[in-house]
Amino acid sequence: MAWVSSPDKTRLVRGLATDVGFDRVGIARAEAIARADYLNRWLAAGRAGTMEYLHRNGPIREDPRRLVEGARSVIVVAMNYHQVAPQPTGRDGPRGRVAMYAWGADYHEVVKERLHRLADGMRAAIDEPFEARCCVDTVPIMERELAAAAGIGWIGKNTMVLHQELGSYFFLGEVVTTLELVPDAPLTDRCGTCTRCLEACPTGAFPAAYEMDASLCVSYLTIEHRGEIAASLHRSMGDWIFGCDVCQRVCPYNRDAPISDAFSRHVAGESLGLDEVERWSVDDYRRVLKHSAVKRAKPEMLRRNAGIVRGNAT
Repeated sequence: MAWVSSPDKTRLVRGLATDVGFDRVGIARAEAIARADYLNRWLAAGRAGTMEYLHRNGPIREDPRRLVEGARSVIVVAMNYHQVAPQPTGRDGPRGRVAMYAWGADYHEVVKERLHRLADGMRAAIDEPFEARCCVDTVPIMERELAAAAGIGWIGKNTMVLHQELGSYFFLGEVVTTLELVPDAPLTDRCGTCTRCLEACPTGAFPAAYEMDASLCVSYLTIEHRGEIAASLHRSMGDWIFGCDVCQRVCPYNRDAPISDAFSRHVAGESLGLDEVERWSVDDYRRVLKHSAVKRAKPEMLRRNAGIVRGNAT
């Protein structure tokens, strides 16, 4: 079928995105990111810590049209991963907590597979030539800015994308395409006077509302930082062995956010035994964390984290 109307194509895309299992879908224009200068100032101030990869591919991050020549639209999707915290199991030995996003199957695999199904459905239904590139956060793209532009949510004071019904426990994905689609309007910022996320951060990683110093964030320290962690930060890391959910847990918009079963709990689950992690061989690490986002942290990093959690428990 030939599609002559951008609204028709947009309705089709929305329906396909829903059919493959995404919880929200929005459209942004493929154009220069309005706040790209903020990213550059943030990087120059050293807020990225040792994440050197964020200093690369700057021009691509600043404009999705550099990812796909002739791009006109960015389809942004959200996929809920909110789960109910499990009851204590009484398992022996000390354990370290894992951020909720990594309790289930690796989101890179799940979200990207659904994005490709979305793109395949578009190609089957739209009888005109077009390009489409599927992206998750391994691609140099400012996905939170695009999500805000596409009406998926607003960027909250903790720098997460928030939605008044979905909360913030969701993954983002994008399809950058040459199709001309009807863009959505951004949502109004509803954080109001609330500062719970800023006040709850255990390491004080928010120097101001809407600004994070990633070099102090527990998620950065446990997942991205490759070297030793400053002793002054150990106590504040508590029992987090991989990631941190504190600023999301205190957000009022997550209080009644819907629960999803899209990411069944992985064998690694919501916590890791410190004794087990410290004994892992490389083969053990690969076996246990196969299809888990926890493998983002290298074995030596998890052992380092486990040592800090153990020290904090004494």
